[in-house]
Amino acid sequence: MKTLGTHNYYVYILTNKIKTVLYTGVTNNLKSRLYWHQNPEAIDKSFTTKYKCFYLVYFEQFADVETAIKKEKQIKG
Repeated sequence: MKTLGTHNYYVYILTNKIKTVLYTGVTNNLKSRLYWHQNPEAIDKSFTTKYKCFYLVYFEQFADVETAIKKEKQIKG
């Protein structure tokens, strides 16, 4: 468990090779999350797998999860 004030949350945007699709997400471990987007399970039917969104084009770090979620909703809006 991390001590107060040491949490990291990331809002990130992925796109496909020809940059026609965007995916926005929130995670607390960006490196691990990007790995799972790029190496999905064989039966995975997620948006990023379907549209091959594996290329990171933007990320922003936050210390508070509520702030990160607000930012994600702002980007999606």
